[in-house]
Amino acid sequence: MTLRVATPDDLDAIMAIEHRSFPTDAWSVEAMALELASPHGRYLVDELDGAIIGYGGVRALEGSRDADIQTIAFDAEHRGAGRGRALLRGLLDTAAERGAREVFLEVRADNPSAEGLYLSEGFEEIGRRPRYYQPDDIDAIVMRLALQHPRSAHRDEPVTDAAKEATA
Repeated sequence: MTLRVATPDDLDAIMAIEHRSFPTDAWSVEAMALELASPHGRYLVDELDGAIIGYGGVRALEGSRDADIQTIAFDAEHRGAGRGRALLRGLLDTAAERGAREVFLEVRADNPSAEGLYLSEGFEEIGRRPRYYQPDDIDAIVMRLALQHPRSAHRDEPVTDAAKEATA
């Protein structure tokens, strides 16, 4: 597993995954380009044999008490193998490094795999946004995680090393 910080050169590969993962409500190229360039966030990509197979981003302003997971997506054939968990942990480590004490996210109510991942990492449901995802009329489950600092001191799994290196 190779996690690294995304660069503007990764935009085309990220957008290809974005459109395959979210065909009805993908982010625009312009919005994603702004995310990659923002000093307030960090995007990570997962590479396999030199090809980007997944990405994710966190918005975590330096010194802010809260952060937001913006998005996580993988090509379908690479889901369910623990790569999303490693990517999520890398994003959470970034949030913690920037001083966040809480992390928030929205997940589609019709995505039980993603919801299960977030629950298993300690997120809790704090609300719902009816019909948030358009044009599909799918509710958003709003979730929150209280961060423990430092996060890496609480983890012994090998994926932590990959996630930790990705945020260095």
